[in-house]
Amino acid sequence: MPNLQRTMLLFGRVKKRVVVLRTKHESQPSTERVNSKKRRSREEEEARAMRPEIVLFGDSITEQSFQSGGWGAALADSYSRKADVKVRGYGGYNTRWALFLLQNLFPLDSDKPPAAATIFFGANDAAILGRTSERQHVPLEEYKENLRKFVLHLKECSPTILIVLITPPPVDEDGRNEYARSLYGKDARELPERTNEVTGVYAKKCIELAEEMGLRSINLWSTLQETEGWQKKFLSDGLHLTPEGNAVVHQEVVKVFTEAWFSATEMPHDFPHHSEIDGKNPEKAFQQRCI
Repeated sequence: MPNLQRTMLLFGRVKKRVVVLRTKHESQPSTERVNSKKRRSREEEEARAMRPEIVLFGDSITEQSFQSGGWGAALADSYSRKADVKVRGYGGYNTRWALFLLQNLFPLDSDKPPAAATIFFGANDAAILGRTSERQHVPLEEYKENLRKFVLHLKECSPTILIVLITPPPVDEDGRNEYARSLYGKDARELPERTNEVTGVYAKKCIELAEEMGLRSINLWSTLQETEGWQKKFLSDGLHLTPEGNAVVHQEVVKVFTEAWFSATEMPHDFPHHSEIDGKNPEKAFQQRCI
C-alpha cells in the first residue's frame, strides 16, 4: 500500500462539517443551547480523533525530551497539526518497574490507541551490581523479555501500531565520575555506576529483539560513538543528552518514521491551511474535509 494511503488510514473516514456562524448577541432557546453545547463537544472529540498519537515511552532521557532543545519537543514540531506527541518518560525507571505502568498508560480498551510509539529503556537496567545504582539493575535476559512484553502489549492495543526500539546511549565513565564529584565532592563514589562496555551489551540485546520481532530500531549506542569527541558533544553528564545529542535522536526518529509509513510530509493537516480559507466565504473551507 502506498505510504500516503497508509497514512490516510490513520485519520479515519471522510467527515463533513458545516460551520454555522452566529453573532454573539443572537439569542437561543434553552434547548437549542444544550444541543449546541453537545454538538461542540462532539466536534471537539472528532477534532482530537483527526490527529494520530505518537507516544514516547522511556526513562529520564525521554522524560527530559520536552526540555529546551529536547528531541521530543523537536518531534512535536515536526508533526505539528498532523500528530499529537505525548511524553511518557519516567526518570530512574528500568524495564521491570515500567511494566507496572502499561495498563495505565496503554489501556487495552482504549478507543484511540497510539499510531506510533518509541520504547527507549536500558540506561538504568544496565546499572552495575555492587555499585551505587545497583537497585536499578535488571539482568540482561530479563531486560530483553521486558522489552518484548512492552511490544506485545502495544500490539494488543493496536495491531497496526508502529513501534521503534531505541537502545540506551553510550556512557562516558569519566563524565559520570565528574558529575558525581560536582554533587558530592570528596564523598563521591570512586567507580562509575555504569560502564560503556556493559551498556553496549544491553544495546545489543535491544537490537536483537527488534530483529526477532521485525521492528524498527535505532542503535543510539553505536550512532553517537561514530562522532569524534562524542563524550562531551552528545552527553551532558556522561549519560543524559546535550542539545546536540537530542538533535541526533530527533533526526534518527524522523528518519525511521519516514522510512516506515509515518512521514510527516505525507500527512494532511487536521484543518485547512489559512491560505485555503476565503475571507468572504470562510465556511466553504470547513464544509468537507477528507481526513
